[in-house]
Amino acid sequence: MDSVMSALVGFLTAELTIGGVPILVREVVGNVFGLGSAYLGMRRLVWAWPVGIAGNILLFTVFLGGVFHTPQDLDLYGQAGRQVMFLVVSVYGWWRWTQTRRAAAAVAEAAAHAHPDGNGNGNGNGHAGARSSSAAVMPRWATGRERLTMLAIAVGGTIVCAKIFEALGSWGPWADAWIFVGSLLATWGMAKGWTEFWLIWIAVDVVGVPLLFLGGYYPSAALYLFYAVFVTWGFVTWVRVQRQERAAAASSSSLSSVTTTPASVLDGAR
Repeated sequence: MDSVMSALVGFLTAELTIGGVPILVREVVGNVFGLGSAYLGMRRLVWAWPVGIAGNILLFTVFLGGVFHTPQDLDLYGQAGRQVMFLVVSVYGWWRWTQTRRAAAAVAEAAAHAHPDGNGNGNGNGHAGARSSSAAVMPRWATGRERLTMLAIAVGGTIVCAKIFEALGSWGPWADAWIFVGSLLATWGMAKGWTEFWLIWIAVDVVGVPLLFLGGYYPSAALYLFYAVFVTWGFVTWVRVQRQERAAAASSSSLSSVTTTPASVLDGAR
């Protein structure tokens, strides 16, 4: 037990020195977990959520620098608070994606056993259904009402959080507030399967990169910079998936119409 505690303390206090600047190892590791979560999210895999939670726990201790005595010794309450928010929303996202994947798998299994051609071979759509069931969410654009809701939360939430962070003595309260609120909206959008969540992340990165560089959180700032490129890729990927699914649905509908026509004709003949 003592050896486990010693290893844990060693990890939490371990530092790297790059260019004369001390950097916490747990900040690097936490950001690697965050990047891994984003990649898994782009692939629409449920593992995106638990991997992200591990990174959130580590980064929470990093951004409360005054409390946990980090090299920066700065308290970014918005950055720390969003790790808690990520954890809570990630539990919801984990549950929602798991339920969605199970439902999709059940539908694909039912389709595979339907055998609509009467020969026990299925109608050729079972394989496509099984392939789709491996994804935990189906991307879609948010509705007009959902976009208005996000906009209202973005503006109102940023103003309220900035005032709170300012009162608490947060460093860079307005930028910190938008990063917190934008991250909340992006994570919520990811859980709901809204393709716009990638664009919200880009807006967060635009503010986050200069804030973290100025604060001395270089690994996190570098991740934000790389993340901006990555989320652009993710956005394009989800848009492509939407188009492919629409094409597959249209093809399936046409095929179903063709295969059911003979039966209708026969019924009419009787």
